[in-house]
Amino acid sequence: MDKIPLFIISVIIVAGVVFWAFQSGFFSKNNVTPTPLPEGIVLFYSPDCPHCKNVEDFIAQNGIDQKIKYTRLEVPFGIKTSPELQANAAALLQKAETCKIDTTNGISIPFIWDGKACLVGDEPIINFLKAQAGIK
Repeated sequence: MDKIPLFIISVIIVAGVVFWAFQSGFFSKNNVTPTPLPEGIVLFYSPDCPHCKNVEDFIAQNGIDQKIKYTRLEVPFGIKTSPELQANAAALLQKAETCKIDTTNGISIPFIWDGKACLVGDEPIINFLKAQAGIK
């Protein structure tokens, strides 16, 4: 008999969390206006993402900032979020869908939009940046 009140309390808590999530728009893709993207290359990243750190290290070690023009947009990684990061994430979602990337389980970062195509992952992005910067 002691397990029944605990079960009822658990069900009430879970129901409350689910209700809050739907009311707050947590599950909605369209509740945030995407950040307008500039022309050219856009790198979506998070300072907390280990694969993004690989790309950032490559950029710093090879002076990529001086060799090519690109825009960096931070997106949420884990629970960190803000309205700006949510708008950047909405832009990332929009570009991923443009490239027909399955977004049902989220979108991997680092992610580059070059104005025509998408690249995902540290190795493809580093290879892309090498080519753009003329590094062999």
